[in-house]
Amino acid sequence: MKVRVTTKARQAEILKLLKRDGRAIVDDLAELLETTPQTIRKDLNTLAQDNQIIRFHGGATLAAGTEYAGFDVRSEIMSEEKDLIGAAVAAEIPNNSNVILNGGTTTMAVARHLVHHVGLKVVVDSVNLANELRSCIGVQVIVPSGVVRNADGAIFGATTVDFIRRFRADVAVVGAAAVGADGALIDYDLEESAVSEAIISSGRNVVLAVDSSKFGKMAPVAFGALAQIDTLVSDAGFAPEMKALADQHDVRFVVAR
Repeated sequence: MKVRVTTKARQAEILKLLKRDGRAIVDDLAELLETTPQTIRKDLNTLAQDNQIIRFHGGATLAAGTEYAGFDVRSEIMSEEKDLIGAAVAAEIPNNSNVILNGGTTTMAVARHLVHHVGLKVVVDSVNLANELRSCIGVQVIVPSGVVRNADGAIFGATTVDFIRRFRADVAVVGAAAVGADGALIDYDLEESAVSEAIISSGRNVVLAVDSSKFGKMAPVAFGALAQIDTLVSDAGFAPEMKALADQHDVRFVVAR
């Protein structure tokens, strides 16, 4: 006789698998846990509502606040939207300018679209972004000192923050783990948030690059507010509330298409 697995036990097993592998596909979980894809989707939605995981089409990845998901894993989430956002943000950056990009998968998409720019000095707080940009002939890459996080190559620490505060950027581009319904810019990591806060304070023109799934989500650490942003770039799936909030704070809203 088959023993019925409780919902709580099944969700605990899903979290265990995500901690081991970083990501999982609905059909694979259904087969492994001997249940239906519909049941797995309900479990994933519940875990996502509790901010323990991040849902993407067909599966999920572990939320950064639980145990920081790897860079490659997060790159797969909303990848097409991030590429469109990257192109739109790159179009906002003029040649012969000073730029700061914070580490993230959406800002990585921005970096990829800077290949034809010339005369850029770009500060990045990520070894992954530095590696992406180092072969661009028209870009001088500047990397601050600090501690490198194994999971995603992000650089953080007091020396990182101090360096960025001394730099004056024509354009500063930041991402966020979430944008609260009140306009708060929030993340999971306290030290990384300190770097993002410094980036915002150092930019003459601050661009927020976030895909539409980030709006209304929760995370523990606030590093800024939408009122500090000049331009918000998101994809066509944005919530009307996000556009209304941008309008309320006089933030230019760009839809990447």
